[in-house]
Amino acid sequence: MEGKIITGKALEITPQKFDNDKVKGVEKRVLIGKKLDAPNFVMRLFTVAPGGYSPKHSHNWEHEVYIVSGTVTVVTPEGEIKLEEGSFVYVPKNVEHQFRNDSTETLNFICVIPAYAGE
Repeated sequence: MEGKIITGKALEITPQKFDNDKVKGVEKRVLIGKKLDAPNFVMRLFTVAPGGYSPKHSHNWEHEVYIVSGTVTVVTPEGEIKLEEGSFVYVPKNVEHQFRNDSTETLNFICVIPAYAGE
C-alpha cells in the first residue's frame, strides 16, 4: 500500500482480549501494522479495565506509550510511577515493566513498537 494514506477508526478494530493469571482485563487493538504493510512501526491501542494490568515483562526492544485516557501505575525496577491522561512513557529495551490500572475508570493507551517485534 505504498504511497497511499490509510485512515480508520480504532474502536472498529476487533480487540484481542487477555484475562488470565498474568494479564487481567486487557484488550489490544493493532491500529497500524502488518495488515497495512507498515514497514517500521506497529501502533497498538490498549484498553485496561479498572483493576486490570499487563504482565510484568521485558523484551529486546524499546517502546513508546501515550496515555489517551484514565490513569496508569507504571511498575518499574525503581518503583511505581503514577501517570494521568496526556502523559507519555519511554520503556528502554530489556527493562522490566508493567502497566496497572488502579483506578475505577477505564485506561486507554497507545503503544508503539518496532515492526520486527511483532504485533
